[in-house]
Amino acid sequence: MIFSAIADAIAQLSDARFRSVLVKGVGLTLGLLIGAYAVIFFGIQWLLPDSISLPFIGEITFVETLLSWASVLLMLILSVFLMVPVASAFTGLFLDDVADAVEDRHYPHLAAAPRIGLSEGLREGLAFLLVLILANIAALVLYFTPLAPFVFYGLNGFLLGREYFRLIAVRRIGRTAAKKAFRANLLTIWSAGALMAVPLTIPVLNLLVPVVGAAAFTHLYHRLDAKA
Repeated sequence: MIFSAIADAIAQLSDARFRSVLVKGVGLTLGLLIGAYAVIFFGIQWLLPDSISLPFIGEITFVETLLSWASVLLMLILSVFLMVPVASAFTGLFLDDVADAVEDRHYPHLAAAPRIGLSEGLREGLAFLLVLILANIAALVLYFTPLAPFVFYGLNGFLLGREYFRLIAVRRIGRTAAKKAFRANLLTIWSAGALMAVPLTIPVLNLLVPVVGAAAFTHLYHRLDAKA
């Protein structure tokens, strides 16, 4: 069920509505990351002198340039961790478009679901972003231990699975019933979220996660609902 849901989601990436959400989400994400990088880059240049003098060595020039370009490497590394939660938050604004596209193609018998709306989508997206960041900060110490892969995929898989399933389910059955459905299918949802978390660590590929995740969990919700 999980693999077929993901496969069906990937097969629909050529859909115009999927591409639209992907372009918007990636564009907003890259804009934020570039802005954050610019602050760090020019902040280092403004704070540090052009040169420093070291005992027995003498004057060393271009220190600020060296450290500024080192910040580029830092931002590339951070982007692996930052792009996905940020892209996920932004894509939450457009989740309706992805879910509607999936349901129109694969579940045409369903009535149109109420749309989340811009303000609610923004609130949900920012709340999800905050939870992802705080949870990963709390687990940061464990990321420097042999348990790191299990903690990363387990934690982010749970959070991704819960968020996507809940958002999809709320559109159809409301918040209270969505919580009950999540608890009833916890293991399946967690496993699907963990699989979606695997490409989080792969630059560029991780940008597809929000769209593929929303689509895959739309399939998963309807298939679990059909079995209930």
